[in-house]
Amino acid sequence: MKAVNLEKDREILIEHLRHEISDERVLDAIARVRRELFVPRSSRHLAYEDRPLPIGEGQTISQPFIVALMTQALELVGIEKVLELGTGSGYQAAILAELASEVITVERLPRLALSARRTLRRLGYTNVKVHLARRTLGWRDEVPYDAIVVTAAAPRIPKELMDQLVIGGRLVIPVGSRWEQDLLQVVKRKEGMIINNLTPCRFVPLIGEEAWNGV
Repeated sequence: MKAVNLEKDREILIEHLRHEISDERVLDAIARVRRELFVPRSSRHLAYEDRPLPIGEGQTISQPFIVALMTQALELVGIEKVLELGTGSGYQAAILAELASEVITVERLPRLALSARRTLRRLGYTNVKVHLARRTLGWRDEVPYDAIVVTAAAPRIPKELMDQLVIGGRLVIPVGSRWEQDLLQVVKRKEGMIINNLTPCRFVPLIGEEAWNGV
């Protein structure tokens, strides 16, 4: 069996991402966060392959390129309060915590929320709060947010989330059908929204009001 060198694999992944990702702060954050700690032990040897991996409960940890692209599209400079919908393993939240002042992340599956909270706490991320999601999208207890990232697909851009953004804030969200979506950057302006289409993608469905009902 081939020996696994995760440090070398991480370096190779970063160089691969550099072809598409221009924000060096994002690349540095991905280099710092150990993705292997956010996947099951049986998958750790695959942690730095550029592909999604299962994390249980029918959910996945996103492909590193998609994580990097979504994070870059938030345009973080370090002072922001960021909301994440879909904590999953906590990996995206850890990346955000490296780049923003405060991260609020919500997860609808209790087992994943608990596991992510424990992992993030163990790794010393004191600027992340993990909450169990409610039926209404987002987390109104701590509005407004400078940026919102959604790691599940919605049928349309949710007004509820736009309402939780500051003027000039960025929402990054997959929008489309349950099977195929486009990853959008939505910038909130006083006069309306500016929408940038980043790439085709495929995410699990976002569950809740203004999203999909059921599983």
